[in-house]
Amino acid sequence: MSKVDATARAEVRRRRTFAIISHPDAGKTTLTEKLLLFGGAIQMAGAVRARKAARHAVSDWMKMEQERGISVTTSVMSFEYPIPGIPADAPDIERLANVNLLDTPGHADFGEDTYRVLTAVDSALMVIDGAKGVESRTEKLIEICRMRDTPVITFVNKFDRECLAPLELLDEIEDKLGIPCVPWTWPIGMGKRFKGVYHLVDQQLHLFKPSDKAGEDNLELSEGIPVSGIDDPRIDELLGDQADDLREDIELLEGAGAEFDREAFLAGKQTPLLFGSAMNNFGVRELLRTFVSLAPPPQQREAIVGKAAIEPPKPGDPVETRMIAAVDPEFSGFVFKIQANMDPNHRDRMAFMRICSGKFARGMKAHHVRLGRDVGMSNALAFLARSRELVEEAWPGDIIGVPNHGTIKIGDSFSGGSKLRYTGIPSFAPELFRRVLLKTPLKAKALAKGLRQLSEEGAIQVFKPLLGATWVVGAVGQLQLEVMKHRLLDEYSVEAAYEHVDFTTTRWVTPNLEGYAKQDLDKVMSNFKRKCEENLYVDGHDDLVYLAPNKWNMIKTEERFPELRFEATREHS
Repeated sequence: MSKVDATARAEVRRRRTFAIISHPDAGKTTLTEKLLLFGGAIQMAGAVRARKAARHAVSDWMKMEQERGISVTTSVMSFEYPIPGIPADAPDIERLANVNLLDTPGHADFGEDTYRVLTAVDSALMVIDGAKGVESRTEKLIEICRMRDTPVITFVNKFDRECLAPLELLDEIEDKLGIPCVPWTWPIGMGKRFKGVYHLVDQQLHLFKPSDKAGEDNLELSEGIPVSGIDDPRIDELLGDQADDLREDIELLEGAGAEFDREAFLAGKQTPLLFGSAMNNFGVRELLRTFVSLAPPPQQREAIVGKAAIEPPKPGDPVETRMIAAVDPEFSGFVFKIQANMDPNHRDRMAFMRICSGKFARGMKAHHVRLGRDVGMSNALAFLARSRELVEEAWPGDIIGVPNHGTIKIGDSFSGGSKLRYTGIPSFAPELFRRVLLKTPLKAKALAKGLRQLSEEGAIQVFKPLLGATWVVGAVGQLQLEVMKHRLLDEYSVEAAYEHVDFTTTRWVTPNLEGYAKQDLDKVMSNFKRKCEENLYVDGHDDLVYLAPNKWNMIKTEERFPELRFEATREHS
């Protein structure tokens, strides 16, 4: 094995790329901050400061996020953390994990952004509010993880407050999410009687000490207290009357609980379970150590190769696919997110690329597969939320930002020259629609620019009618529309009215190539456009879209034009 191969394999082995998912208000962003804190990436939680030194989450860099205290966009953050069990004098490439953390929006209205992020990670960290248990948003997110067999580690938060009984929480996770739990740590009491956690794997007690001053980030946490087992007399000395309760719980777990199966975990069919309080830093270090130990490095990914990677194949044509290993020497990656105006002074657009194989080096050229041409990558960036620095080199699992001047789209693949396309990054049909009416006609260009850039991000979808020039915007939820209005005003200085339109359903329209001759389809499409032009629009990618006022209308239109396909999702390619 050459030195280059050995370095590449070592760099891949130490990568951990994961997303944090949860229902809103479960403490996901707080936990993100504390993971960054323990990882040494920031010096104090809320390191992004605003007027009057108000502290905000470093991952919530957008003005609206800071004002409302919610996450509405995905943030990418990287840091290094020692791998447990590796000697301190070992080389950094063997001793330190390179952790890529993606904080996702918890609100359901931004589910599409979260879905795309989950295509770019190798594992997920699920946060559950101990008082509320498994909530609806968590159920939907875990279903996405299950579809991709994504390994999941679970953290039950807020145990310094009154919560559901731990055994009840364990049963609820298994029943509602359909994923068996393997307790890694176990809580001792809760709320005012919360004494800490018992580490079942390391056989240690971690005692809880709430922060003396609200808002302080005290990292001087004591190490776990080793015990010889659950019957160790030291447990009685330290826990008093709560020792018997702990022993009773552990006895039940040992009698009925499943043993950890690494293969089941890696297949997304089992989740390690930890407890703590992110607000008080408690349990976060143990969580980070567990995650770095258990989470997988970058895995192989399936890609379409050859002609089908560039042109949609005709029915019956073979589609060649290949598994691309992370240690494959040829560079490849795909874009899963585009963000406009991360730097308002420059009105920039950034394409977030997940590297899947090979090595990225500053100044290299990569083949933009969809456009069929090489592009220079001398200005690729690494992120800590909004903060950025030029990337000299990056490896599979890393997320880099590529400046985008309107040529890169979500779902685009890049390679060292091969024709390949990574799949599985769809658009979903929106459910809410508004017509955008400018208050100042002179802002028409700014509106068009803003809507197109926001649609490139996947934050909204935009539709321009075949007849007329008034834009219609589509979103999954009301909050998504509010974010769009806020950003158009704040970032593009566009003030507009948003009028309700009688559309409820979107379908992308393409010819049904199976069973119909091309000349016949051309006639059908021409007839379709003539008869349905009032409902026809093009989206931000210039694809034809039918907007229906109701479900009945949509069904009838599909029946009238069987030669056409009406699709509820659109694969980015």
